[in-house]
Amino acid sequence: MTEEGTITPEIQINQLEDALATETDRLKKLFAAYEAQEKELVDARAEIEVLEKEIIDKEIEREAQESLIAEKDFRIRELEMKATKADKRVEHLQPALQTMEEKYSREKDRLGKVFGIAEELDNDLKLAVTEMKARDDWYVSHMTLFEDLNKAIKERYEMIERAVESERQSQHMSRAFTERMDEMVEARAEEMTNQEPEAPDEEADEPEEVVEETSPEETTEEPQEETPEEAVEEEVAETSEEPATWNADVDPWADN
Repeated sequence: MTEEGTITPEIQINQLEDALATETDRLKKLFAAYEAQEKELVDARAEIEVLEKEIIDKEIEREAQESLIAEKDFRIRELEMKATKADKRVEHLQPALQTMEEKYSREKDRLGKVFGIAEELDNDLKLAVTEMKARDDWYVSHMTLFEDLNKAIKERYEMIERAVESERQSQHMSRAFTERMDEMVEARAEEMTNQEPEAPDEEADEPEEVVEETSPEETTEEPQEETPEEAVEEEVAETSEEPATWNADVDPWADN
């Protein structure tokens, strides 16, 4: 036993052990609290980062909205300016619009009339086409009659041309005969005047009677000479050998 007030080593060791246990418990509690606070700090930092990102996103969104609002305001002002200009233009174009409406009304009426005329013309055209088709069908069905008629007309013109040519030849023969007779009479008259220069005055005063009386005798005395009738017949034979041609485009009665 020790004296009162003295501390033995055992007691001191027990006290130290109790203090150590107390401090160990306190440190454990502090460490647990520290871990909890550290965890809360990490969570807070993560939350802060998320909030910062959200703040940045919100700021970007706000700036985008502000730019959109500014752009909308600009577009609104631009549209208001255009609307104002359009209103002014409408005020200036109102008289022209009325004039155009009047022109449109007139053109509408005119086009309505033109359309009516066009419908009438179209109906007339359809009717004309129908009539032409009927006429063509009739012509096709009666084509042989037209061919026969054309052939008959051609034969008629050929006959008329032959008759005209015959008449011309007859007139030519008549003129040739008359000219030949006049030449023969003049020739015989000259011969008689040359052969009888000493004839009496009475006979000289009547040369035509002498020519007329002696011309048959002279023609009978020279049978070998060609007579006017034979010459005319030869000329007619020569002209008749040429065939007559018919031209449908020439009127055979134009020379007459």
